[in-house]
Amino acid sequence: MNDPLSSAPNAGLVKRFAAMFYDTLLLFGVLFTATLIPALLLNGQQQQNANGTVVHELHPLMTGPAFQGYLLLVLVLFFCLFWHKQGQTLGMQAWKLKLVNQHNQPPTILQCLQRLLYALISFACLGMGYWWLWLDKEHLTWHDRWSKTRVLQLSKS
Repeated sequence: MNDPLSSAPNAGLVKRFAAMFYDTLLLFGVLFTATLIPALLLNGQQQQNANGTVVHELHPLMTGPAFQGYLLLVLVLFFCLFWHKQGQTLGMQAWKLKLVNQHNQPPTILQCLQRLLYALISFACLGMGYWWLWLDKEHLTWHDRWSKTRVLQLSKS
């Protein structure tokens, strides 16, 4: 039997960025919810100013590195779970993109973690890791190569 993924081309940069935009919108909601839950559970102090306005102070756990680490964990879990389970985030599904490893299977958790880290490096270098796709003969970004994954453009059907 012929694997349809083996003949699928690597995704272009515009569709990758479009999927990232969709995922960013979704992540606003995810991070809002991830912030709301502890905010409701950890009631901060409430004070009334001299002019009658009420000031709410966040609980100390919501302002330090532990909370930032929690939000980072939420982001990592979002991408790793979607990529590892089905090879696609919701933004990637909308644009018919799929992340696979070198065997055209969903990536391992380790590959997902590597891809996230390497994508940050690609982006931090003024996006050079992404723009590299236009120079690469296989149309792969730096983080595609380093994590041994690739993003495929699925057919319309």
